[in-house]
Amino acid sequence: MGSSPLTMAAIVRHAVGRTLFAPTTLARAIDKLGYVQLDPIRAPARAQDLILRHRVKDYRAGDLEKRYPRLAVEEDHLLNYGILPRRLMPLLHPRAPRRAWDAETEERARRALELIRGRGPTHPRDLELEMGFGRVVNYWGGQSSATTHLLDGMHHRGLVRVVTRQSGIRVYEAASHPPADDSPAARTERAWALLDLAMGLYSPVPERSLGTLVSFLSGGAPQLRAELRAVAKEARRRYGHHEVDGTTWLWPAGEDPASSRYSLEDDDTSVRLLAPFDPIVWDRRRFETLWGWAYRFEAYTPAPKRKRGYYALPLLWRDKVIGWGNLGVAHGRLQADLGYVDKRPRARAFTIALEAELARMKQFLGLTTG
Repeated sequence: MGSSPLTMAAIVRHAVGRTLFAPTTLARAIDKLGYVQLDPIRAPARAQDLILRHRVKDYRAGDLEKRYPRLAVEEDHLLNYGILPRRLMPLLHPRAPRRAWDAETEERARRALELIRGRGPTHPRDLELEMGFGRVVNYWGGQSSATTHLLDGMHHRGLVRVVTRQSGIRVYEAASHPPADDSPAARTERAWALLDLAMGLYSPVPERSLGTLVSFLSGGAPQLRAELRAVAKEARRRYGHHEVDGTTWLWPAGEDPASSRYSLEDDDTSVRLLAPFDPIVWDRRRFETLWGWAYRFEAYTPAPKRKRGYYALPLLWRDKVIGWGNLGVAHGRLQADLGYVDKRPRARAFTIALEAELARMKQFLGLTTG
């Protein structure tokens, strides 16, 4: 157990303060986080940009996509689909496929890979023109290009990588991954490294959330599913831990959740609008335990059933998430519709900090008016 008693207030400060590190370069921020989830919805910006704006100095919406080809990073599936440092790829590959391909799909993949190797960076549209596979039913039940569907499967298998994007569309080139040491010890070591990464990203982690983390990590490394389950059972042996108010919390060894270094109480820029997939928000069970109310991502919820809004951004003041904001841009002006779990704070410090956050949001979006 932890060496000294912890309070819930300390756990909350640790959850917020440890991930809102001093803004740095884009490369360093991604390396420090270890993973940034991608999402295509732009309301008012994509999730990855909303996550990075708090952690990268002078960050602007779209910077990640613009700079991606020059960074030592990869698009791939880790916990979900996202960006991760290239150095972590040996933890994921060679990856077991989601499902076996039939003979026809194997042949299509072989032909597609041959064409990509000959062409170099290849847009799906160009591959479609050459191969013309038609359309298929996608994961969501709609129709997708069969070429796009095939490339997604090839990417998951490590046959291709994303080299850049054009207007948000992935452009691929051929890829390869060296064989992995398949000994039991090496597999266990990789499983620990993946759990360490998730623990570093989302700590402090409620012990009950370990199963959720393992489930998501198993999507990125299905070949290590058994090892991930096994190491999760040994988490208390590896990580710091303590029970507070009936919940056992875990965090990376060597950290002290009670340290004053995690306090944001005197931060004059301490109002922040967070992405729905920000590390502070991602674990919904943890969120509700920390702040006493349920946050849900409602973009795919029918409009009449939404409680917070289509793309509600959790509103963080100092170390408390006190509400949410739905932001949009109309006629070059930022529009913000804010809601609060309780009442809007009356303190002048909050009003000043909120105005400063909205000003930062305008700058981030490249708005010059409103």
